[in-house]
Amino acid sequence: MRDFEIGIIGGTGGIGRWFAGFFKGEGYIVHITGRHSGMSLDELARTCRVVIVSVPIGVTLDVIAEIGPMMRKDALLMDFTSLKEEPVQAMLQHSPSEVMGCHPLFGPDVTSIKDQNVALCPARVDRWAQWPKEIFETRGARVTETTPKRHDEIMAVVQGLNHFNTIVMGLTLRDTGMDVGEIEKFSTPNFTTKLAIIEKIFKTPRLHSEIIIRNPDIARMLDLYEKNLSQLKRLITEGDIEGITALLT
Repeated sequence: MRDFEIGIIGGTGGIGRWFAGFFKGEGYIVHITGRHSGMSLDELARTCRVVIVSVPIGVTLDVIAEIGPMMRKDALLMDFTSLKEEPVQAMLQHSPSEVMGCHPLFGPDVTSIKDQNVALCPARVDRWAQWPKEIFETRGARVTETTPKRHDEIMAVVQGLNHFNTIVMGLTLRDTGMDVGEIEKFSTPNFTTKLAIIEKIFKTPRLHSEIIIRNPDIARMLDLYEKNLSQLKRLITEGDIEGITALLT
């Protein structure tokens, strides 16, 4: 066994459960805490040198404010939230420990961390500066270190704009009144993939709504989207093939 224990708050579901299995596979003792199960937060902080917050975005700051003061100075507090500025700032504010934001850029359906992207935001680190990067890279992950601000700017595209576009397409398909089963009979492989993505997002509306709304940079992305949509709509309405061609060149 490794020489310290890891605690995951929210480790009973989703990505928290996935990483509980990952760390156990690396030889660590892992304690998971859910809403109604596992150690109390104060016991978790006393027992574990590394504590990871892996809860829904909407309650992340509350959990950090609760666990933060319980952390030891020589411990590491991390989070797996999809946005980084607010959680990292909250960890710095509420905890005396070392702090590093982490965003695994994959879901719990993957079988391995190999070739998956992981973003790290070192905020207040000394002895723990290398451990997260090393353990992920050892198993083949592609690790990028960045600032919380830059992370959220990029996530406004990768998640915010992407999910927004998917939701718009899903709502439009619903408004057509067409039967999805019939549409699938005419689907190309690419469109089948898009339908699966739409279905996945519509099954977890709260999660994806929070990812979009809570990103501080989403307004700019939506302005750009609206500008391009209006321009493209005008060209289509005018039947301007050359105009669309030029736009895409």
